Amino acid sequence: MPTPQPTDRLQFREMTEADVLNMTALLGDPEVMRFYPAPKSREEAARWIQWNLENYAEHGYGLWVVETREAKFVGDCGLTWQQVNGTPKLEVGYHVRSDLQGQGFATEAAAACRDYAREHVDVAELIAIIHPENRASERVAEKIGMHHVADDRGGNIPVRTVLSMQL
Repeated sequence: MPTPQPTDRLQFREMTEADVLNMTALLGDPEVMRFYPAPKSREEAARWIQWNLENYAEHGYGLWVVETREAKFVGDCGLTWQQVNGTPKLEVGYHVRSDLQGQGFATEAAAACRDYAREHVDVAELIAIIHPENRASERVAEKIGMHHVADDRGGNIPVRTVLSMQL
């Protein structure tokens, strides 16, 4: 399967095991992971990569590495299947390096992944699952056309905000 189309500033590629240092730095950053139970270790980052390799094999998509057009690592963004109140839903997820946050990279990447879902995935709805205190991530979801639809009570925190849009 293809990756999302490049944007004005960003390009996408599949994660590989060679990305473990960048992914460890990203997912191990306390600021990036502020709304997760804890930052991830190198071993957990390696499992994150493996999970995405499995998603590529099974679905043809997952979270992709996001880079600038000059191949500077920005973060990850893509599509994964998640459970929302016991129902599988396709989610757009995104993480951007803390030193690059606030520059519109998450919105640009998420919009490209939304467009990819419209073109390549046979699904009627796209969601974002967000910690209720993560207003910046919620704004990204709203900017790409989502609105609050539910709260999920089955994740790793007591309540997660669910935003959605029809594709």
